[in-house]
Amino acid sequence: MKRHVLLLALVLFVVGVFGIRFGLNGQSRIALAQEKGAKVENMKLPEPKYDGEVSVERALLERRSIREYKEDSLTLTEVSQILWAAQGITDPKTGHRTAPSAMATYLINVYVLPGKVIGLPMGLYQYQPTHHELAKMADGDMKSKLFEAAGQQPIKNAPAALIITGLTAKSKSPNWFYLEAGHAAQNVYLQGVSLNIGTVVMAGFKPEDVKKALNLPADETVIYVMPLGKKK
Repeated sequence: MKRHVLLLALVLFVVGVFGIRFGLNGQSRIALAQEKGAKVENMKLPEPKYDGEVSVERALLERRSIREYKEDSLTLTEVSQILWAAQGITDPKTGHRTAPSAMATYLINVYVLPGKVIGLPMGLYQYQPTHHELAKMADGDMKSKLFEAAGQQPIKNAPAALIITGLTAKSKSPNWFYLEAGHAAQNVYLQGVSLNIGTVVMAGFKPEDVKKALNLPADETVIYVMPLGKKK
């Protein structure tokens, strides 16, 4: 019995060391936390739709950066569709997603920070593409913390915000996760057109300030901050 306990301790130590050295992505980190007995709340999202009334051509024509939003709340179904557009699984057999990735390594994480989303309490959630669900990473009004760290007015009044991060330890080149994040962000823009949801990519913020304010993993680089809200 003692031998088994010692072996388990050794395995956990090795996993911990290699997780720090090479970086565990968000999903691996959550799985490890669950194995150690930590409580991680997962929420299944509504199934995304694969057909809509707006053509790709129409979405491209109408895509704009939107900085002001209605006071209306977003719904969980709308947030679900936006997240699927960003990183949803399109082929369960291969794991391919809506946005291309260098050698299908998938080097980004997508987080959502709800403020006024029906059915989704405030907090910080990480999107889990494999099961199309959210893993709650923190409670409370994290969107306000994001606003304080980034200082961009559209964040303050938006019903929700997305953050896209790059997995620095997993990527062989930073260019890879920057490219992938760009693909995902454009998907969010285009999906938003079909839902009458506007967004804008923020540029005037310090990534390290945002990471510190939200206590994001050390091995992730904040690339995009994208507030979301109904177009006026």
